Amino acid sequence: MIRGEKLSFNYKGEKNIINDLNIDIKEGEITTIIGPNGSGKSTLLSLLCALNKSKTGHVYLGDINMNNLKYKDIAKILATVHQQNSVPKDIKVEELVAYGRYPHKGYFKSNNKEDKNIIKWALECTGLDDLKHKGVMNLSGGERQRAFISMALAQKPKILFLDEPTTYLDIFHQIEILEIVKKLNKDNGLTVVMVLHDINQAIKYSHNIVVMKDGKIVKEGKSENVIDENLLKEVYKVNGVINKCNETGEIYFIPKTIC
Repeated sequence: MIRGEKLSFNYKGEKNIINDLNIDIKEGEITTIIGPNGSGKSTLLSLLCALNKSKTGHVYLGDINMNNLKYKDIAKILATVHQQNSVPKDIKVEELVAYGRYPHKGYFKSNNKEDKNIIKWALECTGLDDLKHKGVMNLSGGERQRAFISMALAQKPKILFLDEPTTYLDIFHQIEILEIVKKLNKDNGLTVVMVLHDINQAIKYSHNIVVMKDGKIVKEGKSENVIDENLLKEVYKVNGVINKCNETGEIYFIPKTIC
């Protein structure tokens, strides 16, 4: 559905963060990118969602080179929730979500019936319908993250990018966000690409895992075919064991010591 070919990227005057990288995101699945700090996870995400442009290579949406698309057209197909998000001080939740309709009409056009129905749907998907008149700045961290996901959903994208969506959240709100993502994928066929730090959450909530180190993909595929003790030692410099949950059959990682 979306793929990158021979991608490289650096900030001016610095060495490459991404090095000659190829990636192919499968339609209708959740793909999670993991790796240590500085491995290029968020940078790769920024290239795939057209926030940054690769120095070499290209990103394709189907057979279309994304360099040939206008940003507004890209925003009708994919939506991104970043690590850091800023909003006007007094904006209400429903107003924020309505911004997601901009690619389909423009800032100064009023919402028609279809727009209002989509905004309502996006609020319901994230459990924010009862908070739609509340100020975004008055929300809890988990509620605020749901509001930005809701705004992204209002774009009606085919692909949703999430850059560390659980950062700064307690475990309850981390699972809450990931369960919403899982449900959106299952019920709506939404393709999801996200960056996570928690290895076990990546295993539990992903169809595919991409492991990065030093700007390159070390391994990718189904978690049971990717995650093992040797890989995690190589990539994270951590000793640990892989166990299997008797109830679900899912594998999980227990860290022991650093190498």
